[in-house]
Amino acid sequence: MNAAAAVISPDSDRPAITADPTVPDQLLLLPLRQRILEQDLGVRALHLHRAGRAELSHRFAGDTEENIYSVSKTVTALAVGIAAAEGLLDPGDLLVDHLPAPTGGYGSGIEQVRLRHLLTMTSGSPVLGFLQEQRDHADLTSLFLGTDLVAEPGQRWEYSNGSTLLLSRVISERTGQSLRDWLMPRLFEPLEILNPQWHTTRDGFSWGASGLHLKSGQLARIGRLLLQRGEHDGAQLVPAAWIDAMHADESWVATGDDEPESVHYGYGIWRCTPDGAWRADGAMGQLLIVLPAQDAVLTVTSRLEGRGAAEILRAVWQELLPLL
Repeated sequence: MNAAAAVISPDSDRPAITADPTVPDQLLLLPLRQRILEQDLGVRALHLHRAGRAELSHRFAGDTEENIYSVSKTVTALAVGIAAAEGLLDPGDLLVDHLPAPTGGYGSGIEQVRLRHLLTMTSGSPVLGFLQEQRDHADLTSLFLGTDLVAEPGQRWEYSNGSTLLLSRVISERTGQSLRDWLMPRLFEPLEILNPQWHTTRDGFSWGASGLHLKSGQLARIGRLLLQRGEHDGAQLVPAAWIDAMHADESWVATGDDEPESVHYGYGIWRCTPDGAWRADGAMGQLLIVLPAQDAVLTVTSRLEGRGAAEILRAVWQELLPLL
């Protein structure tokens, strides 16, 4: 169904895309939409933004607020960049310089954890925030801080809700507000996201790692912000240098995953297989796919159960990317 083919760049094993500019806008999403239906990929909405072009979207289901799951981590990473610009923190800061010791003291090795280890999920903490007893803990922050590390910070990657929660807690500690409330005038309101709901821990702090609920159009505004290096309607909501740092060469860490779309993790985002592409990625197919070479971003909301979102990504690479 493709109108153009991917070719291999001589300097890389990643696909270089040859675009077909002759496809009219009204047909641009059609091959991807057909693939989604044929393979039952569970997609609920598509929204394509291209610089200087008309917005394109298609809904397969009604537009309701949905949990964007781990795309919340990307929003928290944006918050860290905003906080750094305001002088509240630095990614190189030690965690213990921002959060006081719990009763019983810090766990062994916690004094070595830096905020960048939390951003890249390389803290070495076994408190990942997925077990029910951790999610329901009365003070998950103290549990994290008081638990011995199982690896030296920076040496091992492990997917962690706990790490992102600690970033949310650091911002709350510095500002006296929940992450959600602190972001309202800085991010959400400028993007016309007027009353977002964000799950909290038992002690009232924004989860940070998951639980932010948005409609697809609202999520697409965050995708556009990523593509535009933090700029929205003439205002620089997030420093451009911070957006660049989130996916800079030195920020990627190897995950050890066999899935080609999950080989490298940055500051709250994933590296994609097409050259230069990167994404925010939440459970069941919530995706913000940033395509700098095409000056485009694709927002996908889905309910894909029992299968990895890499199937959606491969559909995008094969059915949409060659047309851009």
